[in-house]
Amino acid sequence: GTGIRLLVRMEPKHSAEMSKHLDKQNQALMETYRAMSHELHKVQVEEETIMRKLYELMSAEGLLPKRKKESQAQKTGKSTQENKELEP
Repeated sequence: GTGIRLLVRMEPKHSAEMSKHLDKQNQALMETYRAMSHELHKVQVEEETIMRKLYELMSAEGLLPKRKKESQAQKTGKSTQENKELEP
């Protein structure tokens, strides 16, 4: 593209101040990024734990869809334990 370039000549004093200011901003942004990444990881671990507990609860309440092997075993009147014993 044909972007417009703005060239600003600063006195060395202003240039040094700007550089120092940008370095401080960069450092603050990196610290914020690290903190947010840490929080995100904590929330992801928490979500995983909650989903595992939800699965356990739904399983205990019989609210999960049956797997093919389990539903076929029930149709034939055999328990899943019997099927496992019969498998090679």
